[in-house]
Parts: sequence; structure tokens; C-alpha cells
Amino acid sequence: MEKKNIILDKSLEFALEIIKYSELLEEHKKYVIARQILKSGTSIGANISEAQSSESKADFIHKLKIAAKEAQETEYWLMLCNKLNCYPPNHLLPIKLEEIQKLFSSIISSAKKNSSNISS
Repeated sequence: MEKKNIILDKSLEFALEIIKYSELLEEHKKYVIARQILKSGTSIGANISEAQSSESKADFIHKLKIAAKEAQETEYWLMLCNKLNCYPPNHLLPIKLEEIQKLFSSIISSAKKNSSNISS
């Protein structure tokens, strides 16, 4: 039986929600922000997916850190949208993103710890 990859599953689910939200923004003619959110929000899962076939533990950590930066950027764009009254609100996406960010912290921390144990 294949082991579940929670962060990969959550990032895929998040990307699908980001696509829907970006389409909603486009319906409201908020094209620039829609494009930014679409790019950074879907890039999270793409980088996590890429990390799954990394060449080393250091490469794995590096790719997850890139995904974490994309998550941080997405958080910024979502915060802007939720603060502007003329943008459609979305309060669920930041919650889902926070779950992913907590997983990043845990996984990166564990990977670094395991990496240093191997080196010792």
C-alpha cells in the first residue's frame, strides 16, 4: 500500500482552490492579482512535487524552502484581497495555507535534523 503524502495532497487541494479563486477574481476584472495568486499559489505544489524526486537531502530541503517562499508570497496576495473591500473575500484559503506552512516547518526541521544525524 502506498504511503499518503499529506503535504502533497494538501498542496494539490490548495492549488485547485487557488485556481477557482483566481477565476473569481478575473470575473471581477482583478486580472493582475488573479495572475499573481495563480502563479504563486500553484507553484507551492509544483515545488513540493519536484522535491519528491530530489537528488539529495540538501536538494529536498532547498526545494521545500522554495515552496515555503511561494506560500509566503501567496499569503501576502490573499491578505491584500481580504483587506480590500472591492475584492471578493476568501477566508478559507489563508487557513488552508497556514496548515501547509506548518507542515513545511515540521518537514524542513525533521529533514535538517535527520541530515545532521547522518553527518555526525
